Amino acid sequence: MAVIRPFSALRPEANQAAKVASVPYDVVNTEEARALAQNNPLSFLHVSRPEIDLPDGTDIYSDAVYRKALENFEKLSKDCPLVTEDVPSLYLYRLIMGEHEQIGVVACCSVDEYDEDLIRKHERTRRDKEDDRTRHITVLRAQTGPVFLTYRASREIDTMVMESTMANALFDFTAEDGVQHTIWRVPDPVRFVHSFREVPFLYIADGHHRAASAARTRAELKQQSFGHTGDEEYNFFLAVIFPDDQVQILAYNRAVRDLNGLSTTDFLEALRKSFDVAKGGDGTPKRRGEWKMYLDGEWYTLTSRADASVPEGIVESLDVSVLQDRVLDPILGIKDVRTDKRIDFIGGVRGSAELKRLVDEGNAAVAFALYPTTMNDLLSVSDAGQIMPPKSTWFEPKLRDGLLTHTI
Repeated sequence: MAVIRPFSALRPEANQAAKVASVPYDVVNTEEARALAQNNPLSFLHVSRPEIDLPDGTDIYSDAVYRKALENFEKLSKDCPLVTEDVPSLYLYRLIMGEHEQIGVVACCSVDEYDEDLIRKHERTRRDKEDDRTRHITVLRAQTGPVFLTYRASREIDTMVMESTMANALFDFTAEDGVQHTIWRVPDPVRFVHSFREVPFLYIADGHHRAASAARTRAELKQQSFGHTGDEEYNFFLAVIFPDDQVQILAYNRAVRDLNGLSTTDFLEALRKSFDVAKGGDGTPKRRGEWKMYLDGEWYTLTSRADASVPEGIVESLDVSVLQDRVLDPILGIKDVRTDKRIDFIGGVRGSAELKRLVDEGNAAVAFALYPTTMNDLLSVSDAGQIMPPKSTWFEPKLRDGLLTHTI
């Protein structure tokens, strides 16, 4: 069963919510975060990316950065101010981007269930990123950004969600990127708690490092505790839980800076050993098993040759895996996409237009547009206990940090 728990959120007042809300810490670099927070002392980026308030070149993992995070958190709590709910609550979080709409339940989820794989994963985490968020949580004694979870949709929960959105919203604003963010407090959280007990598994869609860091924080604080009961707030982590039939995955495309010493002719000839290569068309794959490639000012369509071997296995058959195994590794010499500096990743709404720009401006030699990974792919890989290839999924729209914080 899925254990969810109400919590006493630390949050801004409604009239300050739009100023406080910030993009997730891990979708911007220091320079981008500094630009977004410029002239906005209430931006939560001062807490999640505190190096923006320190001199250029500051090591983002230095002691000074975490001290600044705490200083900024305390200042924001006082100046905004941030207020703590009188009673533990659940919330609903709606995102609207264009014609797409999704509503999730904001709750605290069990670290025990994460450790026991009842909250399932599909991604490996990096130790340095875990170290960073673990320290951020322990210094602030707060989880400031939610983990994005999903589950196989339940008609009963859908009905309760729609009923709960009939009340007045706590927050309702449209961010600078055009995404509308609306949050309600659930009037009867017990019903939701009981209904989620019928959900067998939750799945991490986005936020593996946040979840892993919450688990590590719990382990550290449990070891320091003299009277651990299992009911302490650090045994739970902040999450927004969306039904799988509402979640939107966009393409996560690739651009490579050179052709690994090959001429255009030789590169195309190498591709034809595994793919049918057709010139023309646009840059958007229409189905699984179709890749678009931009090279020398032209779009090409790649499809697997009829005589090519069919990959076996859930992970191996993914389009992102086929591209890696048949193009990026054997032809372009990119063995590990996580460490190779010759490859860049372009996710989300920027789409194929960004691929074309990178190649036309000389920042890449070739770019590949992929058909988006599906939710069924993600759930199947997670259920099998396997790992998706790096940079397989890009979830859009993004949740905002700072609206609901879980203090531990």
